[in-house]
Amino acid sequence: MAIASYPSLVIDCPDAAALAAFYGKMLDWKIESREDWYEIRADYGQCICFQQVEDYVAPTWPTQGVPQQMHLDVVVADLDAAEAAVIELGATKPEHQPGTTFRVMLDPAGHPFCLCLS
Repeated sequence: MAIASYPSLVIDCPDAAALAAFYGKMLDWKIESREDWYEIRADYGQCICFQQVEDYVAPTWPTQGVPQQMHLDVVVADLDAAEAAVIELGATKPEHQPGTTFRVMLDPAGHPFCLCLS
């Protein structure tokens, strides 16, 4: 028996508004805000939340000095086009790239996420 219709992911960050704007634009999801709490929501209801955290420390990639603990996989049709688009939104591409069918990127707060071929 399901107790919820879908999960929501909450991401800690130093600037909740900025990170919500980054992911909202990347995924073309609606941005909602309440004080220091921001959400992006798909038309079908899926939600990612952004929680502003004082003294936030970004994960280190590829080392685990500060573990990433989670990451998003974003399915795309064209890795090069998707990479250019997310860099324009504020992402960065770390030098270490462990595969060829995906690209590891870092969001503006330093969280790793992957662009994965569909």
